[in-house]
Amino acid sequence: MKTSRILLIASCLIASACSSEKETEKQPESYQVVNPIVKNTPYTSEYVAEIQSVRYVEVRSKIKGFIEKNYVDEGQTVGKGQLLFSLSFMEHEKELQKANADYKAAIADLKASEVELANVRRLVEKNIVSNTELEVLDAKINALKAKVEEAQANKEQVALHLAFSQIKAPYDGVINRIPHKVGSLIEEGDMLTSISDNSAIFAYFNLSEVDYLNYISNNEEEMKIVSLRLANNELYPHKGKIEMIESEFDRQTGNIAFRARFPNSEGMLKHGANGEIIINKELKNALIIPQKSTFEIQEKLYVFVVDKDNTLKQRNITPKMRFPDYYAVESGLTKEDKIIFEGVENLKDGEKIQPVIIDLAQAMSQNKHD
Repeated sequence: MKTSRILLIASCLIASACSSEKETEKQPESYQVVNPIVKNTPYTSEYVAEIQSVRYVEVRSKIKGFIEKNYVDEGQTVGKGQLLFSLSFMEHEKELQKANADYKAAIADLKASEVELANVRRLVEKNIVSNTELEVLDAKINALKAKVEEAQANKEQVALHLAFSQIKAPYDGVINRIPHKVGSLIEEGDMLTSISDNSAIFAYFNLSEVDYLNYISNNEEEMKIVSLRLANNELYPHKGKIEMIESEFDRQTGNIAFRARFPNSEGMLKHGANGEIIINKELKNALIIPQKSTFEIQEKLYVFVVDKDNTLKQRNITPKMRFPDYYAVESGLTKEDKIIFEGVENLKDGEKIQPVIIDLAQAMSQNKHD
Protein backbone atom coordinates (compact mmCIF):
# COMPACT_ATOMS: atom_id res chain seq x y z
CA MET A 1 0.00 0.00 0.00
CA LYS A 2 2.76 2.37 0.96
CA THR A 3 4.66 1.46 -2.21
CA SER A 4 1.58 2.16 -4.37
CA ARG A 5 1.18 5.61 -2.80
CA ILE A 6 4.81 6.43 -3.52
CA LEU A 7 4.43 5.33 -7.11
CA LEU A 8 1.30 7.45 -7.53
CA ILE A 9 3.03 10.56 -6.18
CA ALA A 10 6.01 9.97 -8.43
CA SER A 11 3.75 9.59 -11.45
CA CYS A 12 2.00 12.87 -10.65
CA LEU A 13 5.29 14.70 -10.28
CA ILE A 14 6.53 13.34 -13.60
CA ALA A 15 3.28 14.24 -15.34
CA SER A 16 3.41 17.75 -13.87
CA ALA A 17 6.99 18.22 -15.02
CA CYS A 18 6.16 17.03 -18.54
CA SER A 19 3.17 19.36 -18.68
CA SER A 20 5.35 22.32 -17.64
CA GLU A 21 7.93 21.45 -20.29
CA LYS A 22 5.23 21.27 -22.96
CA GLU A 23 3.82 24.61 -21.90
CA THR A 24 7.32 26.09 -22.04
CA GLU A 25 7.91 24.64 -25.50
CA LYS A 26 4.61 25.97 -26.79
CA GLN A 27 5.32 29.53 -25.65
CA PRO A 28 6.06 31.50 -28.93
CA GLU A 29 9.21 33.61 -29.18
CA SER A 30 9.05 37.39 -29.36
CA TYR A 31 10.02 39.19 -32.60
CA GLN A 32 9.97 42.85 -33.52
CA VAL A 33 7.24 43.70 -36.02
CA VAL A 34 6.85 46.84 -38.14
CA ASN A 35 4.45 48.45 -40.57
CA PRO A 36 5.85 49.66 -43.91
CA ILE A 37 6.06 53.43 -44.08
CA VAL A 38 5.13 55.76 -46.95
CA LYS A 39 7.38 58.73 -47.62
CA ASN A 40 9.05 60.73 -50.36
CA THR A 41 12.46 59.13 -50.75
CA PRO A 42 15.45 60.99 -52.23
CA TYR A 43 17.99 59.11 -54.31
CA THR A 44 20.65 59.81 -56.92
CA SER A 45 21.36 58.57 -60.42
CA GLU A 46 24.80 58.68 -62.01
CA TYR A 47 25.68 59.03 -65.69
CA VAL A 48 29.04 58.92 -67.47
CA ALA A 49 29.93 62.42 -68.68
CA GLU A 50 32.34 63.86 -71.23
CA ILE A 51 33.82 67.23 -70.26
CA GLN A 52 34.35 69.89 -72.91
CA SER A 53 35.46 73.50 -72.82
CA VAL A 54 32.70 76.04 -73.13
CA ARG A 55 34.55 77.16 -76.27
CA TYR A 56 37.07 75.05 -78.13
CA VAL A 57 38.45 75.72 -81.59
CA GLU A 58 41.13 74.22 -83.82
CA VAL A 59 43.29 76.98 -85.28
CA ARG A 60 44.02 76.07 -88.91
CA SER A 61 45.93 77.77 -91.69
CA LYS A 62 43.91 79.29 -94.54
CA ILE A 63 46.95 79.44 -96.84
CA LYS A 64 49.99 77.40 -97.74
CA GLY A 65 53.32 78.59 -96.40
CA PHE A 66 56.20 78.18 -93.97
CA ILE A 67 55.91 79.01 -90.29
CA GLU A 68 58.17 82.03 -89.94
CA LYS A 69 57.60 82.77 -86.27
CA ASN A 70 55.78 81.28 -83.29
CA TYR A 71 54.71 83.88 -80.71
CA VAL A 72 53.19 81.57 -78.07
CA ASP A 73 53.92 78.37 -76.16
CA GLU A 74 51.82 75.38 -75.22
CA GLY A 75 49.73 75.96 -72.12
CA GLN A 76 50.00 79.74 -72.42
CA THR A 77 46.98 81.93 -71.73
CA VAL A 78 46.22 84.30 -74.61
CA GLY A 79 43.78 87.14 -75.24
CA LYS A 80 41.40 87.69 -78.13
CA GLY A 81 43.24 89.09 -81.19
CA GLN A 82 46.71 88.17 -79.85
CA LEU A 83 49.20 87.17 -82.59
CA LEU A 84 50.00 83.45 -82.48
CA PHE A 85 51.90 82.58 -85.69
CA SER A 86 53.17 84.25 -88.86
CA LEU A 87 53.48 82.35 -92.15
CA SER A 88 55.88 83.39 -94.95
CA PHE A 89 55.43 87.04 -94.02
CA MET A 90 58.10 88.57 -96.26
CA GLU A 91 56.93 86.67 -99.34
CA HIS A 92 53.35 87.86 -98.94
CA GLU A 93 54.47 91.41 -98.25
CA LYS A 94 56.41 91.50 -101.53
CA GLU A 95 53.40 90.08 -103.37
CA LEU A 96 51.29 92.88 -101.91
CA GLN A 97 53.84 95.49 -103.03
CA LYS A 98 53.75 94.08 -106.57
CA ALA A 99 49.95 94.00 -106.55
CA ASN A 100 49.84 97.64 -105.44
CA ALA A 101 52.25 98.57 -108.24
CA ASP A 102 50.17 96.75 -110.86
CA TYR A 103 47.06 98.53 -109.59
CA LYS A 104 48.71 101.94 -109.81
CA ALA A 105 49.99 101.16 -113.34
CA ALA A 106 46.49 100.16 -114.45
CA ILE A 107 45.09 103.40 -113.02
CA ALA A 108 47.78 105.42 -114.87
CA ASP A 109 47.06 103.67 -118.19
CA LEU A 110 43.36 104.35 -117.75
CA LYS A 111 43.91 108.03 -117.00
CA ALA A 112 46.23 108.41 -120.04
CA SER A 113 43.65 106.81 -122.30
CA GLU A 114 40.89 109.02 -120.85
CA VAL A 115 42.99 112.12 -121.75
CA GLU A 116 43.54 110.74 -125.22
CA LEU A 117 39.79 110.09 -125.55
CA ALA A 118 39.02 113.71 -124.70
CA ASN A 119 41.43 114.91 -127.41
CA VAL A 120 40.01 112.54 -130.03
CA ARG A 121 36.46 113.63 -129.18
CA ARG A 122 37.39 117.26 -129.92
CA LEU A 123 38.97 116.21 -133.20
CA VAL A 124 35.86 114.30 -134.15
CA GLU A 125 33.76 117.36 -133.45
CA LYS A 126 35.97 119.33 -135.88
CA ASN A 127 35.72 116.47 -138.44
CA ILE A 128 39.48 116.01 -138.33
CA VAL A 129 39.25 112.30 -137.46
CA SER A 130 36.45 109.80 -137.97
CA ASN A 131 34.09 108.35 -135.36
CA THR A 132 35.75 105.00 -135.83
CA GLU A 133 38.86 106.16 -133.97
CA LEU A 134 36.63 107.40 -131.18
CA GLU A 135 34.89 104.03 -130.89
CA VAL A 136 38.21 102.16 -130.86
CA LEU A 137 39.56 104.38 -128.11
CA ASP A 138 36.32 104.06 -126.14
CA ALA A 139 36.62 100.23 -126.29
CA LYS A 140 40.24 100.52 -125.14
CA ILE A 141 39.16 102.54 -122.11
CA ASN A 142 36.55 99.95 -121.18
CA ALA A 143 39.26 97.29 -121.36
CA LEU A 144 41.53 99.40 -119.17
CA LYS A 145 38.74 99.87 -116.63
CA ALA A 146 38.38 96.08 -116.48
CA LYS A 147 42.13 95.81 -116.00
CA VAL A 148 41.95 98.26 -113.08
CA GLU A 149 39.19 96.21 -111.49
CA GLU A 150 41.26 93.06 -111.95
CA ALA A 151 44.33 94.72 -110.41
CA GLN A 152 42.24 95.94 -107.48
CA ALA A 153 40.80 92.46 -106.89
CA ASN A 154 44.29 90.96 -107.07
CA LYS A 155 45.55 93.55 -104.57
CA GLU A 156 42.71 92.76 -102.20
CA GLN A 157 43.33 89.01 -102.58
CA VAL A 158 47.04 89.40 -101.79
CA ALA A 159 46.17 91.66 -98.84
CA LEU A 160 43.78 88.98 -97.61
CA HIS A 161 46.51 86.36 -97.92
CA LEU A 162 48.82 88.66 -96.02
CA ALA A 163 46.19 88.92 -93.29
CA PHE A 164 45.83 85.12 -93.32
CA SER A 165 49.57 84.82 -92.77
CA GLN A 166 49.06 86.50 -89.40
CA ILE A 167 47.28 83.91 -87.21
CA LYS A 168 45.51 85.50 -84.23
CA ALA A 169 43.53 84.17 -81.28
CA PRO A 170 39.75 84.20 -81.90
CA TYR A 171 38.99 84.63 -78.18
CA ASP A 172 40.55 84.49 -74.71
CA GLY A 173 41.77 80.99 -73.92
CA VAL A 174 44.64 78.58 -73.38
CA ILE A 175 46.95 77.30 -76.11
CA ASN A 176 47.04 73.52 -76.42
CA ARG A 177 49.51 71.32 -78.36
CA ILE A 178 51.52 72.97 -81.17
CA PRO A 179 52.33 70.14 -83.60
CA HIS A 180 54.40 72.18 -86.12
CA LYS A 181 57.51 74.15 -85.26
CA VAL A 182 59.14 77.17 -86.92
CA GLY A 183 60.23 76.40 -90.49
CA SER A 184 57.59 73.72 -91.06
CA LEU A 185 55.75 73.80 -94.38
CA ILE A 186 52.03 74.22 -93.75
CA GLU A 187 49.39 73.22 -96.25
CA GLU A 188 46.06 74.97 -96.48
CA GLY A 189 43.82 73.57 -93.73
CA ASP A 190 46.63 72.20 -91.52
CA MET A 191 46.04 72.57 -87.78
CA LEU A 192 48.50 74.90 -86.06
CA THR A 193 47.12 74.49 -82.53
CA SER A 194 43.83 74.56 -80.63
CA ILE A 195 42.50 77.01 -78.06
CA SER A 196 40.32 76.12 -75.07
CA ASP A 197 38.21 78.61 -73.17
CA ASN A 198 37.97 76.87 -69.78
CA SER A 199 36.30 79.72 -67.89
CA ALA A 200 33.33 77.34 -67.75
CA ILE A 201 32.90 73.79 -68.96
CA PHE A 202 30.16 71.66 -70.48
CA ALA A 203 29.47 68.12 -69.25
CA TYR A 204 27.65 66.01 -71.84
CA PHE A 205 25.86 62.84 -70.68
CA ASN A 206 23.14 60.50 -71.97
CA LEU A 207 19.84 59.36 -70.48
CA SER A 208 17.73 56.42 -71.53
CA GLU A 209 14.23 57.10 -72.79
CA VAL A 210 12.74 55.96 -69.46
CA ASP A 211 15.02 58.23 -67.42
CA TYR A 212 14.34 61.09 -69.80
CA LEU A 213 10.57 60.71 -69.43
CA ASN A 214 10.87 60.51 -65.64
CA TYR A 215 13.02 63.64 -65.64
CA ILE A 216 10.58 65.56 -67.84
CA SER A 217 7.53 64.42 -65.85
CA ASN A 218 9.03 65.67 -62.57
CA ASN A 219 10.08 68.98 -64.17
CA GLU A 220 11.41 70.35 -60.89
CA GLU A 221 14.03 73.07 -60.75
CA GLU A 222 15.98 71.13 -58.09
CA MET A 223 16.62 68.30 -60.55
CA LYS A 224 18.41 70.71 -62.89
CA ILE A 225 21.11 71.28 -60.26
CA VAL A 226 23.65 68.47 -60.63
CA SER A 227 26.98 67.38 -59.16
CA LEU A 228 30.09 66.08 -60.90
CA ARG A 229 32.22 63.18 -59.66
CA LEU A 230 35.76 63.39 -61.04
CA ALA A 231 37.96 60.54 -62.26
CA ASN A 232 39.66 60.31 -58.84
CA ASN A 233 36.23 59.63 -57.28
CA GLU A 234 36.10 63.04 -55.60
CA LEU A 235 33.21 65.47 -56.01
CA TYR A 236 33.86 68.66 -57.93
CA PRO A 237 33.40 71.54 -55.42
CA HIS A 238 30.94 73.49 -57.58
CA LYS A 239 27.42 72.55 -58.62
CA GLY A 240 26.33 72.61 -62.25
CA LYS A 241 23.03 73.16 -64.00
CA ILE A 242 21.36 71.27 -66.84
CA GLU A 243 20.73 73.82 -69.56
CA MET A 244 20.19 71.80 -72.76
CA ILE A 245 18.51 68.59 -73.96
CA GLU A 246 19.00 67.46 -77.55
CA SER A 247 15.96 67.30 -79.81
CA GLU A 248 16.20 63.63 -80.77
CA PHE A 249 17.22 60.19 -79.52
CA ASP A 250 20.20 58.32 -80.87
CA ARG A 251 18.72 55.48 -82.94
CA GLN A 252 21.60 53.14 -82.19
CA THR A 253 21.73 53.57 -78.40
CA GLY A 254 18.19 54.75 -77.66
CA ASN A 255 19.66 57.54 -75.50
CA ILE A 256 19.27 61.30 -75.58
CA ALA A 257 22.06 63.77 -74.73
CA PHE A 258 21.94 66.33 -71.93
CA ARG A 259 24.36 69.20 -71.32
CA ALA A 260 25.20 70.72 -67.95
CA ARG A 261 27.34 73.83 -67.39
CA PHE A 262 29.81 74.09 -64.49
CA PRO A 263 31.85 77.13 -63.40
CA ASN A 264 35.59 76.60 -63.66
CA SER A 265 37.27 79.75 -62.36
CA GLU A 266 40.11 77.74 -60.80
CA GLY A 267 40.80 75.97 -64.11
CA MET A 268 40.61 72.49 -62.54
CA LEU A 269 38.52 70.99 -65.32
CA LYS A 270 40.07 70.47 -68.75
CA HIS A 271 38.69 69.79 -72.19
CA GLY A 272 38.46 66.05 -72.95
CA ALA A 273 38.28 64.86 -69.32
CA ASN A 274 35.70 62.37 -68.03
CA GLY A 275 33.49 62.19 -64.97
CA GLU A 276 30.05 61.21 -63.72
CA ILE A 277 27.04 63.47 -63.47
CA ILE A 278 24.98 62.95 -60.30
CA ILE A 279 21.31 63.92 -60.50
CA ASN A 280 19.29 64.19 -57.29
CA LYS A 281 15.84 62.63 -57.61
CA GLU A 282 12.91 61.80 -55.36
CA LEU A 283 10.58 58.81 -55.33
CA LYS A 284 7.15 60.15 -54.43
CA ASN A 285 5.02 58.30 -51.81
CA ALA A 286 7.30 55.27 -51.76
CA LEU A 287 6.32 52.25 -49.63
CA ILE A 288 9.49 51.52 -47.64
CA ILE A 289 10.60 48.33 -45.84
CA PRO A 290 14.04 47.37 -44.43
CA GLN A 291 16.25 45.06 -46.48
CA LYS A 292 16.77 42.86 -43.39
CA SER A 293 13.03 42.17 -43.34
CA THR A 294 13.34 40.33 -46.67
CA PHE A 295 14.73 37.03 -47.88
CA GLU A 296 15.19 35.44 -51.30
CA ILE A 297 13.95 32.13 -52.68
CA GLN A 298 14.89 31.30 -56.26
CA GLU A 299 15.68 34.94 -57.02
CA LYS A 300 12.30 36.13 -55.73
CA LEU A 301 11.93 38.45 -52.78
CA TYR A 302 9.76 37.54 -49.75
CA VAL A 303 8.75 38.85 -46.33
CA PHE A 304 6.97 37.28 -43.37
CA VAL A 305 3.58 38.94 -42.79
CA VAL A 306 2.06 38.56 -39.32
CA ASP A 307 -1.69 37.80 -39.45
CA LYS A 308 -4.34 38.41 -36.77
CA ASP A 309 -3.44 35.15 -34.99
CA ASN A 310 0.25 36.13 -34.89
CA THR A 311 0.97 33.43 -37.46
CA LEU A 312 3.60 34.06 -40.11
CA LYS A 313 2.60 34.04 -43.77
CA GLN A 314 5.35 34.02 -46.40
CA ARG A 315 4.54 36.63 -49.07
CA ASN A 316 6.22 37.46 -52.35
CA ILE A 317 6.84 41.17 -53.01
CA THR A 318 8.01 43.13 -56.05
CA PRO A 319 10.62 45.82 -55.32
CA LYS A 320 10.49 49.10 -57.24
CA MET A 321 13.93 50.31 -56.20
CA ARG A 322 16.73 49.14 -53.96
CA PHE A 323 18.43 51.55 -51.60
CA PRO A 324 21.48 50.90 -49.33
CA ASP A 325 19.39 49.66 -46.35
CA TYR A 326 15.83 49.35 -47.58
CA TYR A 327 13.52 48.63 -50.49
CA ALA A 328 10.79 50.70 -52.12
CA VAL A 329 8.02 48.17 -52.77
CA GLU A 330 6.13 48.15 -56.05
CA SER A 331 3.52 45.53 -55.09
CA GLY A 332 2.75 42.77 -52.58
CA LEU A 333 2.42 44.91 -49.43
CA THR A 334 0.36 47.75 -48.01
CA LYS A 335 1.17 50.17 -45.21
CA GLU A 336 -1.36 48.31 -42.97
CA ASP A 337 0.55 45.00 -43.19
CA LYS A 338 2.75 43.93 -40.27
CA ILE A 339 6.04 42.28 -41.17
CA ILE A 340 8.98 40.82 -39.24
CA PHE A 341 11.62 43.51 -38.75
CA GLU A 342 14.67 41.24 -38.46
CA GLY A 343 15.59 37.62 -37.82
CA VAL A 344 13.67 36.22 -40.81
CA GLU A 345 16.40 33.60 -41.33
CA ASN A 346 15.29 31.89 -38.10
CA LEU A 347 11.58 31.66 -38.99
CA LYS A 348 9.38 29.59 -41.27
CA ASP A 349 5.97 29.85 -42.88
CA GLY A 350 3.07 29.06 -40.52
CA GLU A 351 5.07 29.60 -37.34
CA LYS A 352 3.52 31.56 -34.46
CA ILE A 353 5.35 34.42 -32.77
CA GLN A 354 4.86 36.94 -30.01
CA PRO A 355 4.90 40.30 -31.90
CA VAL A 356 6.60 43.36 -30.41
CA ILE A 357 5.44 46.38 -32.40
CA ILE A 358 8.12 49.01 -33.07
CA ASP A 359 8.14 52.21 -35.10
CA LEU A 360 9.99 51.63 -38.39
CA ALA A 361 10.91 55.30 -38.90
CA GLN A 362 12.58 55.46 -35.48
CA ALA A 363 14.34 52.14 -36.04
CA MET A 364 15.73 53.27 -39.41
CA SER A 365 16.83 56.57 -37.91
CA GLN A 366 18.60 54.71 -35.08
CA ASN A 367 20.37 52.43 -37.55
CA LYS A 368 21.54 55.47 -39.54
CA HIS A 369 23.10 57.02 -36.42
CA ASP A 370 24.68 53.69 -35.46
